[in-house]
Amino acid sequence: MTDAPFHVLIIGGGTGGMALAHGLKRAGISFAVYEREETRSSGLHGYRVGINPDGSRALKYLLPPELFDTFLATCARAPKYFSFLKEDLTPSVTLDIVESDDPVNNEKSVSRMTLRQVLLTGIEDEVHFGKTFTHYEKESDGRVTAYFDDGTSATGDLLVAADGANSRVRQQYLPHSRVQDANIISITAKVPLTPETKALLPYKVHQGIGLVVAPKGYSCILHTMEFGWDREGRVKSGIGGNDAALIDQWPGLLFDNTRDYINWGFWASTDKFPQGVLKKSPEELIKLVLDMTPDWSPNLRKLFSMGDPQTTFPINIRTSVPIPRWSASNVTLIGDAIHTMTPGQGVGANTSLRDAARLCKLLIEYVSGDIPLLKAVDTYEAKMVEYGFEAVKESLKQTGGDQPIHKPVIGRAALASMRGYFWVARHVPAVQRKMAEDLYLDRGGNREDYGELVPPGAN
Repeated sequence: MTDAPFHVLIIGGGTGGMALAHGLKRAGISFAVYEREETRSSGLHGYRVGINPDGSRALKYLLPPELFDTFLATCARAPKYFSFLKEDLTPSVTLDIVESDDPVNNEKSVSRMTLRQVLLTGIEDEVHFGKTFTHYEKESDGRVTAYFDDGTSATGDLLVAADGANSRVRQQYLPHSRVQDANIISITAKVPLTPETKALLPYKVHQGIGLVVAPKGYSCILHTMEFGWDREGRVKSGIGGNDAALIDQWPGLLFDNTRDYINWGFWASTDKFPQGVLKKSPEELIKLVLDMTPDWSPNLRKLFSMGDPQTTFPINIRTSVPIPRWSASNVTLIGDAIHTMTPGQGVGANTSLRDAARLCKLLIEYVSGDIPLLKAVDTYEAKMVEYGFEAVKESLKQTGGDQPIHKPVIGRAALASMRGYFWVARHVPAVQRKMAEDLYLDRGGNREDYGELVPPGAN
């Protein structure tokens, strides 16, 4: 054994890994993050993340109070409605999103790039960029050493895999764990928000989230993202004084190219797309979406045509295959590294944040001397496997290419049944309220809180 302070190696600088790092820093626990991207603004991180009450509770627990306030200030305008739409952009039913004055128990929209910059604020010195993990080895003293492709290595007491769906840590640690295609392909793009593009969407879609559910299993999500700064990065007029000060003083804005935009994402089962779709150019992808939607709303097709080619790309959506529990060790996993899920429920990032908060809380108990390390990891993994794989299954039910709505014949019946339910909800207030409440609860409303982060020895 060693007399060195307990040290955590975090492989991957995504949402869960960086949030965990903040919690460890607040708790006074030694850590280092190893991120394969070369700089803090590298990679494609510019699309929306919906942060639900689950995610907000985790962030409030893990982040320093002033940084949590900065996170709130840098979120986009909160969505007010969730609209289920037909392909002509008429609403099947529109739900009021549950609003709350509590900054935690409400729905938030943030860009991935902005969230990345928030989570890098204050821990820059502990994040090592350009570090591509290759493998780990267990040492004779019980510690674990991570190796990187530049020939360097790092040794710690606990290795946390936060390296995403293609996790190399998982491939070594749990080689029987698999990620498979969900048989869904999505094409997504951003369109700058201007008076012209804003006018293409119905008011409640612009003010909220729109989900088009169309024949053949075709679907399209619409998000409008409006931030507290303008296209030159200056604080907008009308922003509250405290938020304006936080945005103006936030160093992360220097690395953030996010500006107001509309994000559209079109998807269908893989068999509806031509072979080679994942290799098509941005211009070819936009043309493909237009070719697949000839009878859709002219406004929506106009929005498709205006997609910025630099932000247009295809996604082969994948999902984890749940596995039985494994024996705990000083290697563990969070987020997509263990429970990659489709965007069906929109809870991937929030589940990762939930992992980070739970693991941090148990590591504090370990450092405080309340439980052994392996007991802390085992307790974390027991709950994480339960809620993580449940989210994987439920997300696949909603966005999986094998669902009935994607089938040639029964798909028409499935769509008719869905639209019939929407019609009832639209005309029966009690059913509509139940839909809104279920949406809120599915995304973490009224779930158990983490309490306050208390550093070891603080009591």
